[in-house]
Amino acid sequence: MELFKILTLLIVISALFGYLNVRFLKLPTTIGLMIMALVFSLLMILFQFVNPELTVLARDLIGRIDFTTVLMDVMLSFLLFAGALHTNVGMINEEKRSIGLFALVGVLISTFLIGTLIYYLSLFLGHEIGYVYCILFGALISPTDPIAVLGILTKSNIPKKIEINIVGESLFNDGVGVVIFFTILEIAHLGVGNVTIGDVATLFIQEAIGGIVFGLGLGWIMFRLLKSIDDYEVEVMITLALVMGGYLIAQTLHTSGPLAMVVAGLFMGSSGLKQDAMSETTELYVDKFWELIDVLMNAVLFVLIGLEILILEFKPYYFLAGIGAIIIVLLARYGVIHFLLRISKKWVAVDKEAPLLLTWGGLRGGLSIAMALSLPAEWEAKQYIVFITYSVVLFSIIVQGLTLEKVVKRIYQS
Repeated sequence: MELFKILTLLIVISALFGYLNVRFLKLPTTIGLMIMALVFSLLMILFQFVNPELTVLARDLIGRIDFTTVLMDVMLSFLLFAGALHTNVGMINEEKRSIGLFALVGVLISTFLIGTLIYYLSLFLGHEIGYVYCILFGALISPTDPIAVLGILTKSNIPKKIEINIVGESLFNDGVGVVIFFTILEIAHLGVGNVTIGDVATLFIQEAIGGIVFGLGLGWIMFRLLKSIDDYEVEVMITLALVMGGYLIAQTLHTSGPLAMVVAGLFMGSSGLKQDAMSETTELYVDKFWELIDVLMNAVLFVLIGLEILILEFKPYYFLAGIGAIIIVLLARYGVIHFLLRISKKWVAVDKEAPLLLTWGGLRGGLSIAMALSLPAEWEAKQYIVFITYSVVLFSIIVQGLTLEKVVKRIYQS
């Protein structure tokens, strides 16, 4: 009953904020919902001077929601499959070299570059934290978030080639980033001296390659089942069952569930396979069903992101660290992309404006917050990492998200 009450409240708040946004603010849905939830949270914090009991009640309610579990174990499979299902597979294939380069090599370089710079930032602020914690921050903040990206890019007029690179990268580096993060977290738990390069390679291959192979298998099974019948109601249920069951099995097998969902979604989203497996009626209902799932869960997720500020721990130097982290993440992202495009210019062809657009369009979202919140509670650095992660995510969604279209217009007008 407790779960039902919390879920009901979140959906009611999301629907109310969604109505107010469409009626008055007219912002992109994800941004509008998060801004209203953020303002609501700040009002709750200020309201403690008038009625402390109400603020305590609000904090208690949000504190009962395990953000990491809600996103990583419940929402993520639906959101990634829905996003991949509606992605143009043909264009992803055309840009596979650059997408693969950014999603794998880019995330690895960015993880250690950001982590190292954050370490020196903490030294500069006089609050040193362990280097391994900084690398963990680099791992959780380096991947661009497909949930945030897909929700905002659809409203911008960014060139299609750049959009496909951003979307494709975000779908794959999301899974890669989760694998890197939990690999480093495992090293932190066991101690660097107790882990060999072979252990790391084995874990990475099991998670990443295993997730891709499992996703292909899941997509093929889905294709065969849908092709064998013609009943749109049952076929919609089959897609839902395989996404939920497939994600659970992937976790049990210790392969990457996020990568499996992306690959399965892209497999089924391929126009030729989709038309071969489904009638026009079924295709319409499947697409609309997953669009609705995408919209509903995005709404709840971005409301949750806005409400999370109620339970953040504040210290004066955290604000300076948050500003520093925003600058570091943006500069590192630009530098890594520029470097990768320079060394691969013979076989990766993109516009000269690509580094700036890929940097400003590379948004971070709830996944980064979920990974930060998954850190062990006993770690002293946890609250510091959670706060600077939240700072980067807020800046990314609100500032970068709201100004992306203006940046695109300014670049191509000049």
